[in-house]
Amino acid sequence: MSQPYFGAGYGAANAIDRRSQFIVRTYNHLFGAIVAFTAIEFALFTSGVAQSIAAAMLGTNWLFVLGAFVVTSWLASKVANTAESKAAQYAGLAGYVLAESIVFVPLLFIANSVAPGAIQTAGIITMLGFAGLTGIAFATRKDFSFLRGALMFGGVMALVAIVAGGIFGFQLGTWFSVAMVGLAGASILYDTSNVLHHFPEDRYVGASLQLFASVALMFWYVLRLLMSMNRR
Repeated sequence: MSQPYFGAGYGAANAIDRRSQFIVRTYNHLFGAIVAFTAIEFALFTSGVAQSIAAAMLGTNWLFVLGAFVVTSWLASKVANTAESKAAQYAGLAGYVLAESIVFVPLLFIANSVAPGAIQTAGIITMLGFAGLTGIAFATRKDFSFLRGALMFGGVMALVAIVAGGIFGFQLGTWFSVAMVGLAGASILYDTSNVLHHFPEDRYVGASLQLFASVALMFWYVLRLLMSMNRR
């Protein structure tokens, strides 16, 4: 009996199936990272530890905190995206989520005091924004890799502005937060496009870390915007 011939169509269908599995795994891990972040913040605030962390971090030069976070984030991202061991990849993702959770404590602590309800509102706005941008990327299937250069430039300029503000003591106002929300939105489009078209199919842990970083960036600056509006 002759063996069935599948041909190129079978290979293409198999590739699509593998990509679909990769996308599902990526977004499952993203959901897990968001749940873990929320659970850590809930534990820190309900236990009272958040107040001690906030006091310590607010009493420290923010540039040291930012520098530590940048280094930790870079290491975690590198491990999640390059390590061969799945355990190491998960350690990178877990380390990044933990670092984000700690860095967010002072902002959440202040928001909870001066703008009650802003945290929940910022979370809803961020999720709606993420869902809308993800829908655009999936519906159009457009390759947004051309945004890489603009994102790198915007990220460097934002870092320079934050460092300059820390050194010279000036406040980064509402328009800076608006620009950063826009940068985060472009980052979500770029990351989603990479998930659809470019990420290796065994790197769903690293892909979820990239998406989580962009979602966290949007949440941070949406919350800052809501806080600034509440002060008026």
